[in-house]
Amino acid sequence: MALAGRDFLGGFADGVRSELECLGSTCPVVTGEFWTSRQRQAHALHEVSYRACYKPQLPRLFIEGLTEPGDRVYDPFSGRGTTALEAALLGRRVAANDINPLSRILLEPRLAPPEPGDVEARLREIPLACPEPLGLGMFFHPDTEREVRGFRAWFLERERRGDFDALDGWIRMVATNRLTGHSPGFFSVYTLPPNQAVSAAQQVEINRKRGQVPGYRDTRALVLRKTRSLVAGLTAEEHRRLRACDPLLLTGPAAASPALEADSVRLTVTSPPFLDVVQYQADNWLRCWFCGLDAEEVGRGITMAKTVEAWSRAMGEVFRELHRVTAPGGHVAFEVGEVRKGTVRLEEAVLPLGAAAGFRVEGVLINQQAFTKTANIWGVSNNTHGTNSNRIALFRKG
Repeated sequence: MALAGRDFLGGFADGVRSELECLGSTCPVVTGEFWTSRQRQAHALHEVSYRACYKPQLPRLFIEGLTEPGDRVYDPFSGRGTTALEAALLGRRVAANDINPLSRILLEPRLAPPEPGDVEARLREIPLACPEPLGLGMFFHPDTEREVRGFRAWFLERERRGDFDALDGWIRMVATNRLTGHSPGFFSVYTLPPNQAVSAAQQVEINRKRGQVPGYRDTRALVLRKTRSLVAGLTAEEHRRLRACDPLLLTGPAAASPALEADSVRLTVTSPPFLDVVQYQADNWLRCWFCGLDAEEVGRGITMAKTVEAWSRAMGEVFRELHRVTAPGGHVAFEVGEVRKGTVRLEEAVLPLGAAAGFRVEGVLINQQAFTKTANIWGVSNNTHGTNSNRIALFRKG
């Protein structure tokens, strides 16, 4: 049974409780470790990388506590689609928006996963001997690059002719996720994790320092292997729920979603860009190229505010739109993080924005986790730079 927001926050008996000043009053703050810090504890379908994505356990907590099956769950900053996919797996109807077209490319196929045998058959149809000139040899073996360009040419031509179908979408999604990474499971030589693509010049330097030369990767085999991994364990009931999720997938600014009807969303779970911390355009340039997108054009639309004041102005517009689409009694869980070495706590900025838009402030949930492998890669100590701390401001309409 879905709960009201304060009843929901009151249910965390193990959390440390405090209060935060907000608009001349106080709101409850609950701090603890509310989901596991271990990796890969959610459905394998989530295993698609994207910068600054949160774990599926975060939206699951709110979806299970604040909605019922069949309710509409929304994410206006969808990224890789974590909220929408988790909501669909839990039997909710979904809506997702992102100004970056890559978001829909990564999400939509996973809401209708194909059979691996069908993927294998389509892979055999795609000619991978592309005659395009090579130019990405710092990332790929020449034969691998020809295959990458063959995939790209196939998808773009199929889109041009209107023949692009769900199998093409799935293979493009998987191949986009396999372009570059730091293991033999990716098309490239060793580079940064797959949610970041360094520049060509930076990769040349990485190769020099590591004394490495790109080796051949069988792209068809890697796409098929990743396909089998993503759908592993997918049950008949989960297939049914995915088919019934009634997806509304949008590409545009979060402050304007006219395709969403007023009062139609029971719960929003989202995480906006945190000031100018993540460089989405630079991180996704290779993925954009592969999918036929203009990375510079995509980057111009993403909120990259340098100050809390500018960020607040942009988020204020988003909250007004969220208030329009949220059903009476519905909730917004707005995840922000500690940025700039913990000197900026965006929940203190976001609470007044939600209140000004007409929401009731329900409180703040802070999930703190133990040290993780990802943080260790970047040399970030535990609970520093917001790496292992999720700070979620919770609001209710009406």
